[in-house]
Amino acid sequence: MWYTIIFVVIVAILLKNIFTEVKTASVQSADTPEVVEEGKFTPKTLAKYNGKDDKRIFIAVKGRVFDVTAGAAFYGPGGPYENFSGRDASRGLAKNSFELDCLTPLDKPIDTLSDLTKEEVESLENWEEHFENKYRVVGVLENEQPDEKI
Repeated sequence: MWYTIIFVVIVAILLKNIFTEVKTASVQSADTPEVVEEGKFTPKTLAKYNGKDDKRIFIAVKGRVFDVTAGAAFYGPGGPYENFSGRDASRGLAKNSFELDCLTPLDKPIDTLSDLTKEEVESLENWEEHFENKYRVVGVLENEQPDEKI
């Protein structure tokens, strides 16, 4: 008799877990912004993903674009790293600087980072590893091609 009670309790717990997961997944999909297919970004096309113009927040690090929307408290409006949102953050991360002069203007070629010191390169590699472990890559950052200009 107690086998029956244990069996019913286990089945009830399993059913509860299944329905809770389905409900959670449907709520998350309703709140989650549209998924961006992996693609190519230029500094200008990346700029809109700053948490203001678009709710999604993307940051480029060493030529790869990461979706950091989940870290909006850090990278979104009002966050300590908001200067990097929608931009190539490589130089600022390498130098551990939030200064605007670490950002390449949108109409200029992507920063080659060729003048970084060994310590700055190491810092940037550590940041890159952090982003790889925490955020999804949604594309690559490339210079604008001459035929893309409007």
